[in-house]
Amino acid sequence: MFGYILRRLAVAIPTLLLLIVFSFILMQLAPGGPFTAERQLPPQVIANLNAKYGLDDPAWLQLWNYLKGLLLHFDFGPSFVYPDISVNQLIAKGFPVTLTYGVVSFLLAVIIGVALGVTAAIWHNSWIDTMAVGVSIGAQVLPNFVMAPILVLIFTLWLGWLPGGGWSMSQPRFWIMPVIALSTSYMASIARITRSSMLEVLGSNHIRTARAKGLPERLVILRHALKPALLPVISYLGPVFVTMITGSVVVDVYFSTGGIGRSFVDAALNRDYAMMMGVTILIGALTIFFNLVVDILYAWIDPKIRY
Repeated sequence: MFGYILRRLAVAIPTLLLLIVFSFILMQLAPGGPFTAERQLPPQVIANLNAKYGLDDPAWLQLWNYLKGLLLHFDFGPSFVYPDISVNQLIAKGFPVTLTYGVVSFLLAVIIGVALGVTAAIWHNSWIDTMAVGVSIGAQVLPNFVMAPILVLIFTLWLGWLPGGGWSMSQPRFWIMPVIALSTSYMASIARITRSSMLEVLGSNHIRTARAKGLPERLVILRHALKPALLPVISYLGPVFVTMITGSVVVDVYFSTGGIGRSFVDAALNRDYAMMMGVTILIGALTIFFNLVVDILYAWIDPKIRY
């Protein structure tokens, strides 16, 4: 197992470096510049700004300086739009918000999705199965950009129970609608995958053998069926977790949470390339890390995968 982890790390680290270099090249190739705005600045002012941020250096030197600051000091550099704030500070301000409701949404989606999928598989072809499948399909056709305005319409405008936007770490009522909007469609996908995998496992020979030995159905499910049935679910959860804690642009913007998704949109609109690089690298690093965790979990559950 230790050798398998080392082999996966040997792939993950160069992948992250390639991501940084590739992102930097794309930023260099993007049309315009960070100080190209609707209001034209005098050429001398633009020259001074480029010199201040090292943008008049050759591209290879800019890349070298960026990699040096990032790898040695974990420094994403200064923001081109907010002169007194670094990209690290902007990410440190927005990421805890997105992380908070992203983690809560993920846990909610996994717990309800797995429970719904297992329940539907156990009572296959019954009214319980039909109801679970119906709930899953209904939830899946409501992506977050559709769910968000529906929630605001019901809980804010009609009932007046919840605030329509904003964020407070100490008041969970601000979390409720972002969590529901973000978790619903993922919960439905997890339930569907769990149900299909569980049905396949319950029809396998080792489950029939366990039942033939007279084991109670509860032990057959928990001890022999659930673990192999979760393999495809786990492989799905790695990318989903990263998406839920970093990619919730719609939720961030619609509910004005101040999360990192909104920062990414603002950076793109304002051509704050340093901020875009920072968010891209953060999302890429998290994606690589959690895919690594998923691969290790996968190998732990099924040792044949290590070879």
